[in-house]
Amino acid sequence: MSSNLKILMIAPTPYFSDRGCHVRIYEESKALKARGHKVVIVAYHLGRDVDDIPVVRIPRIPWYKKLSAGPSWHKPYLDILLLYKAIVTAKRFNPDIIHAHLHEGAFLAAIAKRSLQAPLLFDCQGSLCGELFDHGFMKQGGLLHKMFARLERWITCQADHIITSSTPTSELIKKEFPEVAGRLTPLIDAVDTNLFIPLPKDTELLKRLGIPADKKLIVYLGAMTEYQGVDLLLNALKQLSAERNDFHALLMGYPEGGYVEQARVLGLDDRITFTGKLDYSEATRYLSLGDIAVSAKLSATEANGKLLNYIACGLPTITTDNLVNRELLGNCGVYMKSSESAELCRCMVQLLENDTLRAELADYSRQVAVKKHSWDTRIATLEQVYVALLQP
Repeated sequence: MSSNLKILMIAPTPYFSDRGCHVRIYEESKALKARGHKVVIVAYHLGRDVDDIPVVRIPRIPWYKKLSAGPSWHKPYLDILLLYKAIVTAKRFNPDIIHAHLHEGAFLAAIAKRSLQAPLLFDCQGSLCGELFDHGFMKQGGLLHKMFARLERWITCQADHIITSSTPTSELIKKEFPEVAGRLTPLIDAVDTNLFIPLPKDTELLKRLGIPADKKLIVYLGAMTEYQGVDLLLNALKQLSAERNDFHALLMGYPEGGYVEQARVLGLDDRITFTGKLDYSEATRYLSLGDIAVSAKLSATEANGKLLNYIACGLPTITTDNLVNRELLGNCGVYMKSSESAELCRCMVQLLENDTLRAELADYSRQVAVKKHSWDTRIATLEQVYVALLQP
């Protein structure tokens, strides 16, 4: 295919802020650039530039400083500014493809479709209504639910093509919006297996973090929220601490403030280390300190890319049992039978007590990451979608 496609990405988010959807945006952009394409990202005023992929930002809004995931009542005016910036940038950049991330991005691109003058690709990472439920923004069957359900249908039907971060998300869209089934392609989350690699434990880093070198380390990397399963994890660690004294937990992510206090109340001060916001470039070094990784994410519709970071670093991984997680981990995960703290505790005990199982899972996990989930194996699918969109 042509090696000089121009792709305008619309990212209604404070890109880059070291969290899930940002990692997908970044790694897609980096992989596309490596194949010779030109990418420009339009995003909010917050966040930071990474590598040399151009980011065009809206004007600075001094009172808006939210970097964490989730809805906000400030979004409407931020998105108006983002829409204007996207139109201005498109006139200058003259893109071949508009690659819109998340439902918000696709909504903005759909509104400005004539002005943008390029096919619209919607990069969907889950259900809009499902995400709003997960964040407690609305209730099932309420007025907001009905409004956002209609909006989700409109956004989905406006896109010229849709890619999804998992096959289950594609199947969900086909079921709810059968009219778009013919323009839907799963583009499963992937991982940079050259960046995320198993490293020897950094003993100096362990010392700096105050983590005892003789303890088995349980790690978590991601947003510190209830729907990500952090409350569940803390309660499971409380139960685990009543049974054994051979572990420590390293929880990496933000906003961590309330969880530091929750851990203190649970009597886990000396069992847990919180890092707060962790730079993406440091993630491999910190993950490689671990013996076991955990993602007890409660959402069954959202992407869960952290699992790929875990297995690329050769970490035996415990996670909730749903179709999204099964697609990523296959047989290299330990799956919780229920979303209960006692079940998560049982899974952690299983791995803590079985050195052989941990070693086998570590080796197999890395193999799966390299063979099935590297961006090298994934980006060709995205290029094929681009080509199909550009055909008359």
